[in-house]
Amino acid sequence: QVQLVESGGGLVQPGGSPRLSCVASGVIFSFFSFYDMGWYRQAPGKERELVAGITSGGTSNYADSVKGRFTISRDNAKRTVYLQMNSLKPEDTAVYYCNARRFQNSYWGQGTQVTVSS
Repeated sequence: QVQLVESGGGLVQPGGSPRLSCVASGVIFSFFSFYDMGWYRQAPGKERELVAGITSGGTSNYADSVKGRFTISRDNAKRTVYLQMNSLKPEDTAVYYCNARRFQNSYWGQGTQVTVSS
């Protein structure tokens, strides 16, 4: 069973650049490297949406709304995936969730709130 813990959220001013982290436990680092990882977000009254994903092979993809502003990366030795967020906008306000997926197994963290406001 993989457990995911997100951190790095909080209140951020527009234009800010926080970095979210997601640390996995319950899996050794060599197995962590086999997981496709993703960051999702859910704003009030909206459905959860994919923000960015990175495959086990290191290929990344992004939602159109964050392309050029957000960067996903992973450190398999640390069993951690990051989301560097730049030029934040109020519409980026949401709970951000980390996801790990391999075959039919999918695991979620509890989420970290990011609020963009002056």
